[in-house]
Amino acid sequence: MNTNTIKNYSRLKTSLFCLPAFLLSAIVLFLYSQDALSVNHYIQIQKSSFFSLNHYLGQYPGLQFNLTQFGDCLISLSLLSIFIVYAPKIWESLISALLVSFLFSSVLKNIFAVPRPAAVFDSNSFIIVGEKLSGFNSLPSGHSVTVFTVLTVLLFGLTPQKLKYKITWFLLVVITGLMLALTRVGVGAHYPIDVIVGCIIGYISALLGIFISREYKICSWVNDKKYYLLFIVMFIACCVLLIYRIMKEDLIIFYLSLASLIISLYKTINVYAKNIKK
Repeated sequence: MNTNTIKNYSRLKTSLFCLPAFLLSAIVLFLYSQDALSVNHYIQIQKSSFFSLNHYLGQYPGLQFNLTQFGDCLISLSLLSIFIVYAPKIWESLISALLVSFLFSSVLKNIFAVPRPAAVFDSNSFIIVGEKLSGFNSLPSGHSVTVFTVLTVLLFGLTPQKLKYKITWFLLVVITGLMLALTRVGVGAHYPIDVIVGCIIGYISALLGIFISREYKICSWVNDKKYYLLFIVMFIACCVLLIYRIMKEDLIIFYLSLASLIISLYKTINVYAKNIKK
């Protein structure tokens, strides 16, 4: 699996940045045409779509709250922890990509300083699932950035060779990513464009992470089994955090993440123990 992943990443070209550049330009032009480059107008042109999507998606609060957790690094990385053993190249790219995405998300949130829906609208007028967020950091959606960063790394790393399977794989990943990202509207945390921009930023972050990992090898240590002790400690710490989360909020996704981590911990300990005996 790791060999195929390396081959897939080696085929990627910088022309892949053209699509997100076009989409971001189209969004800016749309906002400009609607005189919505100011914060107030940006919010007002999305008011109707926000309330409609929030009302529709919010009818399934349990589902929305579970799915939105995929935008939490603890959850998404726990579910992907097994790739440390079977496809470490994915983790090399993930580490670089998530660092880039964190930088993009933090800087852009501070630059735009768009208030969250709960800071603008009456919180009784729409559905809020989970914690009520009312800060001035709505654009872009950080959860959407994380979701698309992780999924794009997987998208290109696990791309099938045959065209018909490749198309199906791309559609499956993109549709899944959009469904997960839109939960941020469903739980009342973001406006629709926050989510769309977050998805595009996540895609760009993933590509940058892959290219950085490919060219500079800064995370090549991930593939070195002598560093598995670091991952073992990290997995144990994440298990403790997930157990704490389960005690606070009894969500199915937390149990799935914990099960994934336990399996990965077992596999990693076995590989590390065998490596020590050599």
